[in-house]
Amino acid sequence: MRRFGLIVAVCLALALTSGCGDGGDEVVKGPDPARGRRLYIATCIVCHGADPSKPGSQGPALKGSSVELLEAKVLRKTYPPDYKPQRTTQAMPTYPQLRKRIPDIAAFLAQP
Repeated sequence: MRRFGLIVAVCLALALTSGCGDGGDEVVKGPDPARGRRLYIATCIVCHGADPSKPGSQGPALKGSSVELLEAKVLRKTYPPDYKPQRTTQAMPTYPQLRKRIPDIAAFLAQP
């Protein structure tokens, strides 16, 4: 079982760093939903589930979440002003390494 976990971790690391699905050397301008999907799978899926339109085991559904909401939760463990959270727990850690990629995740979550 431990070996399986190591294999999964290596595969996720390769997916995040290889540019797989980015069009190779093609320059992507603006938010990239394909990269956002990979980041969601590598970072969010454990708590929020495989289908972002449904609640996960520990986190709420994220489908349609705005950049503002994602930045507040992912970077500061807060909510935007006047936002009513789906859950009141404070279990989610911060992920400062995602600062520049939040628009990509939001683009993925905005897809139909």
